[in-house]
Amino acid sequence: MQKYVSEELDIAVIGAGHAGLEAAFAAARMGAKTALFTLTLDLVGNMPCNPSIGGTGKGHLVFEIDALGGEMGKAANHVMLQSRMLNASKGPAVRSLRMQSDRVRYRDYMKQAVEATPNLMLKQCEVTEIVTEDNTVKGVVTSFGAFYPAKCVIIATGTSLGGRIIVGEEAYESGPDNTLPANRLVKSLQDIGVKLVRFKTGTPPRIHADSIDYSKLERQDGDDPAVMFGFYPSKPNLMPCYVAYTNQKTHQIIRDNLSRSPLYSGVIHGTGPRYCPSIEDKVVRFADKERHQIFVEPMGLDTKEVYLQGLSSSLPEEVQLQLVHSIEGLENAVFMRTAYAIEYDCCDPLQLTNSLEFRHINGLYGAGQFNGSSGYEEAAAQGLIAGINAALKVQGKDPFVLLRSESYIGTLIDDLVTKGTNEPYRMMTSRSEYRLLLRQDNAQTRLLPKGYELGLISEERYNEFLKTESALEEIIYNLEHESIKASKALDDLYEERGFARTGAGIVKAEFLRRPNIFISDIIALSGDEREYDDILLSRAETEIKYSGYIKRQLAEVERFAKLEEKQLPPDIDYTQIKGLRLEAGQKLQKLRPENIGRASRISGVSPSDISVLLIYLSQRK
Repeated sequence: MQKYVSEELDIAVIGAGHAGLEAAFAAARMGAKTALFTLTLDLVGNMPCNPSIGGTGKGHLVFEIDALGGEMGKAANHVMLQSRMLNASKGPAVRSLRMQSDRVRYRDYMKQAVEATPNLMLKQCEVTEIVTEDNTVKGVVTSFGAFYPAKCVIIATGTSLGGRIIVGEEAYESGPDNTLPANRLVKSLQDIGVKLVRFKTGTPPRIHADSIDYSKLERQDGDDPAVMFGFYPSKPNLMPCYVAYTNQKTHQIIRDNLSRSPLYSGVIHGTGPRYCPSIEDKVVRFADKERHQIFVEPMGLDTKEVYLQGLSSSLPEEVQLQLVHSIEGLENAVFMRTAYAIEYDCCDPLQLTNSLEFRHINGLYGAGQFNGSSGYEEAAAQGLIAGINAALKVQGKDPFVLLRSESYIGTLIDDLVTKGTNEPYRMMTSRSEYRLLLRQDNAQTRLLPKGYELGLISEERYNEFLKTESALEEIIYNLEHESIKASKALDDLYEERGFARTGAGIVKAEFLRRPNIFISDIIALSGDEREYDDILLSRAETEIKYSGYIKRQLAEVERFAKLEEKQLPPDIDYTQIKGLRLEAGQKLQKLRPENIGRASRISGVSPSDISVLLIYLSQRK
């Protein structure tokens, strides 16, 4: 094909899903001339899987994306159908916000935001080749023969790269939602030395709302008041969700048809997500469970489509109909979209640095499911970091890297590029060793100043943030320095909560640290008539109640920070270091970690290997 040179770019972003969007927004807002390439303009910001944003661990990522100046949280707030805080009865470290979203309005919001962003062009075409020279990115070529010179390229292809949809015995090349797959780009990536792996994910059926008997389901309303991502002003919940359950009949239908399941017949070769398995996988793996939850969720205000969360499947369509009709309340369910599995190509993330740039290709970045992760939120977080770092590279500045101790985003990226993954990676609060420090409620404190320094947070929002932080400090100071006077009401409360009557007053913070004592008790007992923001009161309560644990985690962070500071020179030949085990030497030689801290997290590198490295560094000095 005859090629022609098109306009010159700073950054080319391939794919307009959740990773590509955040990458493009960040790069353009930091002043880089950016083009966002997509196979179709009609699916910018598409939600091919569940119509929601957030969830356990994932909600933390969205708060962090918002604090750094990303768009996902704002979009979710704008199109929210229902907001619920998960794990609300548990400790503050594991509480996670999840929002049911209007799928179509989310797409519309994101497309309009792209079109309104200076320095950002949206282009419908297929990128078929990434051009490199001397292991450096030079630009991209489209299927129409256009060559776009570019200083950096960000790959955010989602599940479209080498996509293949599978339903029962039927399999065909496709991207998500029966869109075009990006197949020609696969060969180009292989030609430039990118190692690809094959993963798989899936979706459940979508059914017609009027075919559901809601009287047989458990209604699940949103929180009142609803919490917003980024703690923007609350909005009313618009639609309820429901819960249904599988039963023994459902499970028997699945067991009787396992031979027709692509998962068990050998048709599917890609590795699926462990923490979001298909219904047939759940029935086999958890054979002792009598039932599984199915969340019945609306897709939007202007559609009758309903999503059956928890019922992902690749079984033949007629089997899917049987198993759905076996569920109480769904006996007459009318299918609108059949469930399907999708296989796709992604890179081995061990090829990437913490900035998400490929080690062996200067200026090439990966983001989202292309990096082996699973989920919209993980994708958006990586897209944001890749976009920031591509823009910084164009500006000739050092990369922006978040640490595990300061963010879930840092944990996500460090896990991927240090440990790699043999299945689609999903963020959970348990993945962080610092989760009490990395709560949703303090995401702005941790990260908003960084977003401001990068130019992604406006002056107005930054000044509002400073006021909020000052108000929080004042509340905590007052609690630490004011007392509740001795009174019958205080002693009565002591007795009610299982403590002995004291006949004495007490410092408010000391009182709050006791079990089953809450900040609302303090306000009531002290007759405090000052007006407080509920979110700040909750935050102050957490900071004081858990202050001992927080101090311990901060000390741990400081101890590990010393390891992160010990840099490993880039010219070390690990295979020649005496005392280093063979496996450790090979892993270190391949991954070439920047510092001792990261070396300690590589699979196959033991504490004794780290001791050898520390001795080697001291001798080398």
